[in-house]
Amino acid sequence: MSASPRCGPDSWVAIVVAMELEAAPLRRALGARPIDLPPWAASLPVRLAVAPAADGRPNVLLAVNGNDPATGVACIGTSAAALTTQVALNAGDIPMPDLVLSVGTAGGWTRHGSSIGDTYVAWPHFSCHDRRIDLPGFQAFADGDIPAADLRAHAAALGCGIGVVTTGDSLDESSVDRDRILANGGVAKEMEAAAVAWVSHLHGVPVGGVKTITDLVDSDVATPEQFTANLALASESLERMTLGLLERLGGDE
Repeated sequence: MSASPRCGPDSWVAIVVAMELEAAPLRRALGARPIDLPPWAASLPVRLAVAPAADGRPNVLLAVNGNDPATGVACIGTSAAALTTQVALNAGDIPMPDLVLSVGTAGGWTRHGSSIGDTYVAWPHFSCHDRRIDLPGFQAFADGDIPAADLRAHAAALGCGIGVVTTGDSLDESSVDRDRILANGGVAKEMEAAAVAWVSHLHGVPVGGVKTITDLVDSDVATPEQFTANLALASESLERMTLGLLERLGGDE
């Protein structure tokens, strides 16, 4: 488990978001301005924006996966999330961040008492639920249990739940995934956080997760229908909770 990060006014927090619809409310609220990608990443769809420290919160680098140039849709999933995180941690003149946050929407379960719009902070780790590698010595890598930064006190103050954020590259929940999620104790199911966490830990940077529920996986209503109907509402809740967390992080020193 990672210790609680300390983020004063001179600190940097990198926020990695998959979809523009998730990022837009936060970008507006922060007043973040776009910046160019570093030359080595100029051909990538990643979008970067910076919000200097203000009102006690740290400096923020907002990194969004962007849209796939071939299809035009948002680059969701672990491959794009890993790429975006690598760009955020090597963003030219921006210092190496003191903390990375994987911020976005997720599925939840009524068995955990989740409701649409609830927000969870990752603890004690991130997991993968769809990496099945039946080879000797590969189980730990497949599980992908990466420690989460200790943001429990902030979560409690903001009224967020805490729990394992579990990552896979499919929007639905297969029967095999369901068994693995029951085993890993996931409370929020999404498609990026474990990849963000893996790349962050390769660089030695603490990583946290903030996930707001758009859909209830064990509902009778189809996941795509719930996601589409609730994305705007969840994104607004995500903005409020993320801003609240940044303000609290800025008061750590």
